[in-house]
Amino acid sequence: MSTQLMIVEDDDRVRTALRLAMEDEGYDVAEAEAAESALDHLRDNGAPDVMIIDLVLGGMDGFTCIREIRRDHQVPIIVVSARDDTHDVVAALEAGADDFVTKPFEVKEITARMRALRRRAGLTAERDAPQDILLDAARRIVLSPQRGIARCGGDDLHLTLTEFRLLCELAENPGFVLSRAVLLDRVWDRGFFGDERIVDVHMRRLRTKIERDASDPRLIVTVRGLGYRLDVQE
Repeated sequence: MSTQLMIVEDDDRVRTALRLAMEDEGYDVAEAEAAESALDHLRDNGAPDVMIIDLVLGGMDGFTCIREIRRDHQVPIIVVSARDDTHDVVAALEAGADDFVTKPFEVKEITARMRALRRRAGLTAERDAPQDILLDAARRIVLSPQRGIARCGGDDLHLTLTEFRLLCELAENPGFVLSRAVLLDRVWDRGFFGDERIVDVHMRRLRTKIERDASDPRLIVTVRGLGYRLDVQE
């Protein structure tokens, strides 16, 4: 079955170019020119496998659209936008986007990012971890790489694909520091040309979901100048 993609873009030319390119890649593409119609589509049909969303839309903006989607869905989201200010990039990632591409862009860059997202999803599904990993005994935080879920006290932690992959990478190397460059290469599959601030933003989001106090993290520790380390709480 083909992968379902939704493009939320109010520029007809950009939306058409993306649709044609992604259909050539084998995606089943749905389109929306406004955030409101995209949200209606999700309510009626459920979430697609991946979404591309512009930040500047006719009514509701892309930031709000992403936050609304994240209330109920963990679908991978790539933002495409002419707004390349650092504040906008970080705000989009904080809202819940997985990646950010600046306009104007080459369609082949988008298709490459989409292939990377598919590989990441496949790697998550194919992990061969033999058993669950206990991260915090007192709070009963358990990671199940093979099943693609994480739980705290018996309740599911609603992690995005990127957050889940970050947690898996840290959990596979407990007590060891992983640099931002290493995490970027392993989780985003983008190598040297990735932007390391993406790692920091997603790590902050991950901490808000698994730490008792995100402002004083004990599970995922920042090692200044080096990267991040997972300290299992026994």
